[in-house]
Amino acid sequence: MLKIAICDDDKAFLFQIKSFIQHWGNQPNNLIIQTFEDGDTLIHAHTASPFDIIILDVVMPLLNGIETAREIREHDKSVKLAFLTSSPEFAVESYTVKANNYLLKPIDPLKLYYCLDEFQTEIKQTTQTIIIKTNNAVQKVELNSIEYMEAQNKHVLFVLSDGRTIQGIEPLYAYEDKLMFIDGFFKCHRSYIVNLHHIDTYTPKEIKMRSGCLIPISRKCHHEFETAYFSCIFGKAGEES
Repeated sequence: MLKIAICDDDKAFLFQIKSFIQHWGNQPNNLIIQTFEDGDTLIHAHTASPFDIIILDVVMPLLNGIETAREIREHDKSVKLAFLTSSPEFAVESYTVKANNYLLKPIDPLKLYYCLDEFQTEIKQTTQTIIIKTNNAVQKVELNSIEYMEAQNKHVLFVLSDGRTIQGIEPLYAYEDKLMFIDGFFKCHRSYIVNLHHIDTYTPKEIKMRSGCLIPISRKCHHEFETAYFSCIFGKAGEES
C-alpha cells in the first residue's frame, strides 16, 4: 500500500490532484490518499503515520510549503517530496529541503504521472526499513531481515532471520498497509504476515519457514497466497538471471 499526502490551501485544486492520482493508481486498494489544507496538520499526520510521498504547495498561509518540508526533513530524510506552485521562483529554495521534484501549476497530468512513476520505482528499489515501537525504545529494522510477524493480543512479535525477536507494542494492523505495499510480504492468516522470501516449503494448510517455524494458512486465502508466492519467487529469479 502506497501512502500519499497532498497539501494545498485550495480545496478545488486538492480535489483535482487527488482525482489525477486516483486515475494514476488505477487500483484504489493500492493507494491511501490524504488531503491537507495547511502544513501544521500535515506535519502532525506524517509524524503519527509516515507517508511515502508528499505533494506540497509552496505558497500557503501561515506555514508555507518550504517551511513545512524543512520541519518534515528534520525527522524524515527519505520521504519523497514534490512541490507544486504557479511560480518557478521557488525552485532553487525547494532544493534546500531536498525536494525530489518540482511541478508548475496548472498541473499537466502526464508530468505528475511521470513523477509518481519515478517515486514508486525508487521506493521499491530502496532498502526498506520499518520502525518498531517497543515498551522502552524505538527500533529500525530492515524488512528483508523479518521472517514473519505474529499478532499476540494487541501486540506483535517480529521474528527475524537471525533468530532474534522483537516485541512491538502496536497491533498488527498498524503495520499492514506499509508491508502490503512492499514486495514479498503476505498476510496468510489473521494473526500472521510472512516474508515470502523466507519460506522453505508449504502445504494447503501451513507454511514452513526457513527457521523451521510453522505458520498456518487461512483456507480462504490459499489461492491468493500461491499466486503471490510464485510471483515473488519467479520475479526474484528473473532479476538474478
